[in-house]
Amino acid sequence: MLENIVNAVNDALYGYILIILLVLGGLYFTVRSRFAQFRLLGAQFKSVTEKPKDGKGVSSFQALMVSTASRVGTGNIIGVSTAICLGGFGSVFWMWVIALVGAASAFVESTLAQIYKKKGPEGSYGGPAYYIEAALKCKPLAMIFVVCLILTYGVGFNMLASYNLQSTFAGYSFYNASVTPWIIGGVIAILVGFCLMGGGKGIIRVTTLLVPVMGVAYVLVALVITLLNVTALPSIFAQIFTEAFDFPAIFGGFSGSCIIYGVKRGLFSNEAGVGSAPNASASAEVKHPVQQGLVQVLSVFIDTILICSATAFMCMASGVAPSAELSGAPYIQAALSSTLGVFGPIFITVAMILFAFTTLLGNLYYVEQGFSYLLGRVPSKTFLRISYVIASLLIFVGAGLSADLLWGVSDVMMGAMTLINIPVIVILGKYAMRALKDYDRQRKAGKDPVFHAKDIGLPHETDYWND
Repeated sequence: MLENIVNAVNDALYGYILIILLVLGGLYFTVRSRFAQFRLLGAQFKSVTEKPKDGKGVSSFQALMVSTASRVGTGNIIGVSTAICLGGFGSVFWMWVIALVGAASAFVESTLAQIYKKKGPEGSYGGPAYYIEAALKCKPLAMIFVVCLILTYGVGFNMLASYNLQSTFAGYSFYNASVTPWIIGGVIAILVGFCLMGGGKGIIRVTTLLVPVMGVAYVLVALVITLLNVTALPSIFAQIFTEAFDFPAIFGGFSGSCIIYGVKRGLFSNEAGVGSAPNASASAEVKHPVQQGLVQVLSVFIDTILICSATAFMCMASGVAPSAELSGAPYIQAALSSTLGVFGPIFITVAMILFAFTTLLGNLYYVEQGFSYLLGRVPSKTFLRISYVIASLLIFVGAGLSADLLWGVSDVMMGAMTLINIPVIVILGKYAMRALKDYDRQRKAGKDPVFHAKDIGLPHETDYWND
């Protein structure tokens, strides 16, 4: 019954509402910004290297790593597989559309987070809740958004990440569907709880070091598999575009079409417009808010255009036909096995362990920020310990639940955040556009852009940018 309710809400949300919001919102910002996500590609890479002026604050690169840790995870592997198996090859095209167009929304939301960020004892912080309160003067809406964020990342996404991780073990002989998920879920929950309580700093350091390495290795393996099957690429591209624009088939079963799965899994993967990444963006110390907006554009491209595409082509070029029965980890493992033999499933399992682990910790960073807003202060150690225990229990439970239910719950919660955030950034986007014009003007004058709120006629009080 719960699954039926969740599916009904999903059909309503993703049937038309979110697709219209995401695509039209992204197109609006793309045109308003004069295609900033493309024309300022060089500036995006330059912004990543920006160092805090005092050498102590959070750098753009560090903020990028936090948001990318949350973005790059099970969605890039299991999510892409699910989209192809259930929505067909055309889903990949709609993932690209959501990323390319949505990158403009990611730029605006992160630029706004920088403009309205707050001063704290350990640096800056902020996000959608703060620009909703500061610019729209609507604290109840800000609080609703934060509750949605906590439920999305602390409940939906983390339970799903736990399930996706344990599902990669399903292809091994020792896997018992009644027992193994709970054992793996218990191990994950204990490790995450250990790290959250402060005892796993070494694990976090090692994982943070290994994840970029694994990300590069993952893309290289995908590239090797694609090149080994290079003769199949023309037919793959043909099938992607044929299915993406097969409108009679799409509208004949819209809720299960390539558009729906492409939008759902693309949004789940890159989170452009959802309102999560701005929480990390606000913590960066930069000279101009636009710099951090551009960094988040780069994060969306890394996530979807690079890593999701790597997964898609690795699977599609393998010759293994997608099907509903193979949806999720089995399709990827079958694809790798067909080319790399027994090494393939092992490689995917290791990648999933690392990606899922950093995703779990990255998600809980957002949850902690959400609690800080609701309480109006940094949560006490006792409060945090209790929340860590609950988070670990949810991770444990998620490992043994239904995949369809967990995907559905995550989609609903993520959709709720997006329904709030996109209209808000459309209303406040004019200030991000003014900041962009100011940034462009200074760059054309050969200056290193520096931001002052008065230069764009910002009518709201801010903790920064007043000097």
